[in-house]
Amino acid sequence: MRNPAAGTFRSLRSFNFRLWTAGALISNIGTWMQRIAQDWLVLTQLTHHDASALGIVIGLQFAPLLLLLPWTGSAADRLNQRKLLMFTQAAMGVFALILGALTVAGVVQLWHVYVLAFLSGSALALDAPVRQTFVAEMVGDEDLPNAVALNSMSFNSAQMIGPAVAGLLIASVGIGWAFLLNGLSFAAVLISMSFFRHSELRANPRAHRASGGFIEGLRYVWKRPDLGAILVMLFLIGTFGFNFPIFISTMAVNVFHTDARGFGLLSSLMAVGTLSGSLFAASRMKPSLASLLAGAGIFGLGCSLAALAPGYWSFAAALMIVGAAALTFVNGTNSMMQLSTEPAMRGRVMALRVSIGLGGTPIGAPIVGWVANHFGPRWSLAVGAGAAFTAALTAAYILARRKEPTLAL
Repeated sequence: MRNPAAGTFRSLRSFNFRLWTAGALISNIGTWMQRIAQDWLVLTQLTHHDASALGIVIGLQFAPLLLLLPWTGSAADRLNQRKLLMFTQAAMGVFALILGALTVAGVVQLWHVYVLAFLSGSALALDAPVRQTFVAEMVGDEDLPNAVALNSMSFNSAQMIGPAVAGLLIASVGIGWAFLLNGLSFAAVLISMSFFRHSELRANPRAHRASGGFIEGLRYVWKRPDLGAILVMLFLIGTFGFNFPIFISTMAVNVFHTDARGFGLLSSLMAVGTLSGSLFAASRMKPSLASLLAGAGIFGLGCSLAALAPGYWSFAAALMIVGAAALTFVNGTNSMMQLSTEPAMRGRVMALRVSIGLGGTPIGAPIVGWVANHFGPRWSLAVGAGAAFTAALTAAYILARRKEPTLAL
């Protein structure tokens, strides 16, 4: 009889993937510390609970995903992915250290956060498609869905630790130290990648410079209705649903009137749900459009429950549902799009995926922030719920037009 645990963690048989996972866990803890600290800095010190300003910061952080799209996917398909990742990780570490130094020195201003958010977002725009396709080089296509799920498990395990640590740091020694520790945490990824066994990497075919780059990637997706449907769902949920910094911070500050520790704890509790979703995704062999429909529908239900939550702990419970559903949805889109795409095109297709899923944030975050300011945080969650239900209806419509019960990819 097959050992379920061995199946769930099968990608860890790869030496390189084990190193990557260990380094990424440390770095992800730092990333979550910075996310909480940055939200708290903008919301409570640089403005007076201005959700619109926070929406602008988030928008600037994700705008480069769209602005740099013509180049990021091509870079992922053509350049050495390990070296490219080391460059982007180092750049994000430097930007975090700069923000930390400005904050500790007591000279940080809102425009500093705006500029550094945009610069970090530019590095992230190059990093994200490379990081996602590089997983296949470490474990191969057979274990790709499992490796994607384990990557998410690492990220969400860090989400349970990072926000709680950030809340304690903010309350005890100040916001700036969360940024400084995040900058140092990127060294873990750089060190782990320097010890990779190059002979065990399964290099995907590199695209040629004359292959049309970004335009060819658009043409490829245009001819694939299945990929187009997934991108529509990603746009809806990514633009209006994945605004967790606004949802959680405004509810924590304006509705439940908590301090930084209570704010950090909410993000950590949400990670309990996402970790559960990671374990479920890791145990599955292959996702389907039906699982995306379920993930979108449950995400909408969770946002609805969060909007109606009468107290802090009922809100936290609803966030756990939101986290599990979001992870199921995001991991499913990642694995489905990679496994159904030609290896030489994966970088460009995944760049489109990241850009559509997160690049809509510059549109959605200011809108959701404006709704939170003018109508209240609960209505901003209602916007996220509506987007998720619309995405679920999109999947249901596509499934209804097909003879198969799930989308064959």
